[in-house]
Amino acid sequence: MPAPDRLPAIRVVSHLGAMAIVSVVLGVIVAGIAIPFAGVVGLGARNASDAIDSLPAELETQQLAQRTVIVDDAGNTIATLYDENRVEVPLRQVSRTMVKAIVAIEDYRFYQHGALDLKGTLRAFITNQANDGTVQGGSSITQQLVKQTLVSQATTKAEQRAATANTYERKLRELRYAIALEQRHSKDWILERYLNIAYFGDGAYGIQAAAKHYFDVNAHDLNLRQSAMLAGLVKNPTGYDPTNSPDRALERRNVVLDRMAQLHVIAQRTADRVKKQSLGLNTQPSNNGCVFSSAPFFCDYVVNYLMKDPALGRTAKERKRLLYSGGLTIRTTLNAADQTAADTSMTSHVNPTDQAIGGLAMIEPGTGDVKALSQSRPMGRNKELGQTYLNYLVPREYGDSGGFQPGSTFKAFVLAAAINQGIPLTTTISSPPTITVDQGDFKICNGQYYPSTQPYTLSNSTGSGTFNLYTGTRESVNTFYVQLEERTGLCEPYTLARQMGITQLDDSNRWMVPSFTLGVASVSPLEMAEAYATFAARGEHCASRPVTSIEDSRGNVLKNYPEDCTQVMPASTADAVNSVLRGVQEPGGFGYGAGLALDKPSAGKTGTTDDNKSVWFVGYTPALAAAAMVAGANSVGEPITLNGQTIGGSTIGAAFGSTVAGPIWGDAMQAIQDTLPATDFTTPSATDVAGIVATVPSVAGMSLEEAQKTLEAAGFQTSLGGYRDTGYPADTVAYTSPGAGSSVSNATPIVIYQSTGREPSRGGRGGRGNGGGNGNGGGNGGGPGNGGQGGGGR
Repeated sequence: MPAPDRLPAIRVVSHLGAMAIVSVVLGVIVAGIAIPFAGVVGLGARNASDAIDSLPAELETQQLAQRTVIVDDAGNTIATLYDENRVEVPLRQVSRTMVKAIVAIEDYRFYQHGALDLKGTLRAFITNQANDGTVQGGSSITQQLVKQTLVSQATTKAEQRAATANTYERKLRELRYAIALEQRHSKDWILERYLNIAYFGDGAYGIQAAAKHYFDVNAHDLNLRQSAMLAGLVKNPTGYDPTNSPDRALERRNVVLDRMAQLHVIAQRTADRVKKQSLGLNTQPSNNGCVFSSAPFFCDYVVNYLMKDPALGRTAKERKRLLYSGGLTIRTTLNAADQTAADTSMTSHVNPTDQAIGGLAMIEPGTGDVKALSQSRPMGRNKELGQTYLNYLVPREYGDSGGFQPGSTFKAFVLAAAINQGIPLTTTISSPPTITVDQGDFKICNGQYYPSTQPYTLSNSTGSGTFNLYTGTRESVNTFYVQLEERTGLCEPYTLARQMGITQLDDSNRWMVPSFTLGVASVSPLEMAEAYATFAARGEHCASRPVTSIEDSRGNVLKNYPEDCTQVMPASTADAVNSVLRGVQEPGGFGYGAGLALDKPSAGKTGTTDDNKSVWFVGYTPALAAAAMVAGANSVGEPITLNGQTIGGSTIGAAFGSTVAGPIWGDAMQAIQDTLPATDFTTPSATDVAGIVATVPSVAGMSLEEAQKTLEAAGFQTSLGGYRDTGYPADTVAYTSPGAGSSVSNATPIVIYQSTGREPSRGGRGGRGNGGGNGNGGGNGGGPGNGGQGGGGR
């Protein structure tokens, strides 16, 4: 046999020198632990001891950075936020196989030695010297934990450099801290912290995140094959990353298996069997940030909303650190079914690459809870696919858009002001096709008048004639509403709109102008949904609320976000507005004609700007308000007309709120209407609101008590008119006057006639039927009106 190779003389001398250094090291004892010899070359023992004594005696271990989860109203995760993808778990929730694997490959004597494994350190030193480099590491798990803690907690560049510098000062500092950790904490605590702080590659920090990322299992359920791979990663998370270097990861995993067998942690035959297996990856995407959320723009709204909250930190930097590293659970108001309905409707009506932006916001009346936000341009950076990071759905404070002009949806504020001021709903105003008014005739606040006498001319697009508040609203007659606004003045409609959530209406009053009723101020869909939710909640305005509470990683509530509600108008005023606007969704209304009616009571208003650059439909039930909008916009977001554009695959000749924005609202609301309660709007009281027009319900054949309750619920007062021969059972209701179906002021008393039980004689009046006896007309002012839109008809 050939003689074995001999080490060159220079290597022998090198090893002898190394042993001499080791001898020096073994003679230096600080607090019962040997100083790492690698950092003591050229130092005297006294200097080394003094250096250690000057260091802090303890290492402050701060909370590890953990990922934050954002959940919907049912507790389901809709987004995760993190700087480091980590979910901290106690050691008891880590599989014992994983614990054995990491100890075997990183520090097999971990439970026997102190802060420094002198035996392992000497072995590593000699091995490294024999191979002219670093082949084995000599750091214990405790020393590794110290280093990773210092790196993790470094907040300045100087601290980062100090935590990674290849100097004896760093080695000494780490040793002193390791000694302190061993003195203050148990071995299990140190190992638990180590498993949670370690980086496992591909963005996964800590054993739980790594287990979920690579195998989609919890740390508690890691098997031998999985544990060995993960244990092998910590030495070089980038080099052994199985998503980039599967062959190297496999080789490293097998090293771990052999080491476990060598230490008799597992049998060699077990190691050999597992080594024949693949890595078994089931890699899960990290999905960090709102772009991966099931509701990306709602998520964006939540983040921006919380970034404005000083309770989460004195500075924006502190608030962001908490949100992205605090391991929070952010509980939101989002409803998954509502969001799905909104997204499905949006994508079916407006394409991402259309020269338009579609938006839909849903909010719950009485709470302000934001239930869904959807826009046609998805979140992302690929402009060719129509993607954007700009949030067009929320006010500028929380989003990226100055808003869009809302057209005649602002007429509802003038309507509410008129009702508040006691103007009867049956008030009639002659409204020609075109009108010119003196702007100086419009009152503003403090009894003053608008500071201009310039004439203001505007025209109708939906007809002319004489209208009352029902029909003028139903036809959205511009010349009617500018005259009504002249009577109410500008101050109260403007103030109401502000109180109802329209944020652009600030103290400067720059939008307090005669054209206010046509929607001159730009708004977001969320603002309009919030404002109309005030009508649905009978005059109680609730500020939009996307978050209900925030919890820390242990489930403790850090902050609650209560409802923020204020009564901004009498309930009777809101009831009257609802009475007018529900006509949009009933036969003869624009919403009904466009197929937007629901099986549940609903109301709404359309809006279109004069140049057809934006169209709206804002509708609501007593339980949910939603605002749909489509605005013309080129690829860079500049406003353009919708006329002639291809939207959702169809070419639009002339855009209207009922025909372009309305179907978005209708499809979304119809998809979820079965989840909405069948609650009806409260009938306005004739004693509180003048000129209420209502439809007389049919009560023929009912008992007298039942009929009286039905008519009173509709807002009418009743009286008895005697008995008539009609053929209905004796003492039941024969008919009413005015008759069923009549549209009359609910100040009109309804006379109830009861049946004698006898059939009417030939030629007798009345008759068996739906209360159709001697009813006396349909009242003054017609039935409940249905909203039109400003500047552009339907």
